[in-house]
Amino acid sequence: MSKPGFNICLGPDSVLLKEHINSLLAAYKPDPAADAGGPGSLLGDGQKDGQAGASNWETCVFWGDEPLGETFWEKLTLQGLFAQPRVVILRNAQNVNADGLKRISNALASISGQIWPFLCFEVDFEYGKAKIPAHISKLQCVQFAQKQGWYREVPPLSPRDVRGFVQAEAQRQNLSFSPQDLDTLARSMQPDAGTIRLELQKIALACPDGRLTPEALSMLNYQADMDIFAFLQGLQSGRNPGAIWAQYQKDHASAADSGLFSFSAMLLREARIMWQILAGEPTSKMPPQALSAKTVLARKLGYTGVSKIWDLALAADKGVKSGERSPQQAFERLIAELFRLFGAV
Repeated sequence: MSKPGFNICLGPDSVLLKEHINSLLAAYKPDPAADAGGPGSLLGDGQKDGQAGASNWETCVFWGDEPLGETFWEKLTLQGLFAQPRVVILRNAQNVNADGLKRISNALASISGQIWPFLCFEVDFEYGKAKIPAHISKLQCVQFAQKQGWYREVPPLSPRDVRGFVQAEAQRQNLSFSPQDLDTLARSMQPDAGTIRLELQKIALACPDGRLTPEALSMLNYQADMDIFAFLQGLQSGRNPGAIWAQYQKDHASAADSGLFSFSAMLLREARIMWQILAGEPTSKMPPQALSAKTVLARKLGYTGVSKIWDLALAADKGVKSGERSPQQAFERLIAELFRLFGAV
């Protein structure tokens, strides 16, 4: 059975995209006469151009965040002297400009049989479908891939998927857990395949015999970030954001800095997003409802208010590091100043 001419992959989780691509490469092995190579990791995880991929393909990885130079076009369109089967993977293809995507689409119409391109659109999902701009969905290569069955949406893990993924990944790493420990691990993990894999690798290092110990389990006390924006909205609207605040204090009760620096980092992140909104700059991916709410608050604060957030966070940081205040004192002062700032807008 011949391989697909090319593949379109869509999804926000690079680990799941990599697994999908590896499964295809394993199913369609290249010509045995091609140079063999050891197993490799795809999607740019430390692999360099020219190394053999999961099924002895020569693998070349490029990124849509960067200008596509001549090397990319040569790898995509030119067959090597010895006709070595080649996989060309373009990560973050959604960041390629419209002209570049049209040029890629035209090139895919007459691609060599010894070259296997993968376009990875690493986009969020909304209502169970990959969210892509209209200029991408209208590309001839995308529409053709959909008709041929070469188009695959790879959804992110949902909270319901975490337990099964943890179990499968544990088996892959030769780890054995009791059902109770498996449940504990699943509750401790966020629904992100890369994070789960890294956490289980930590366990594998801590438990060489593959059996989970209480010490290893204590390494996985994952704490979700406080919903800092919901807290700021509560301050601005006059509602009491006490439940969010109480949970944050509980989670960081044992921290030497009372969670001040973690809180400051989240606060500065929100300030940066609101500044980008005011300046009309691209912001990090977020659901439309969240973007709308942040836009409303950013406009109420204005540049002066957003700048004040930076001043307050940096003043708290300086107060602790200079010895002028304890972390608890700096934290209390920061919260009081935030109440004053947001209460005025």
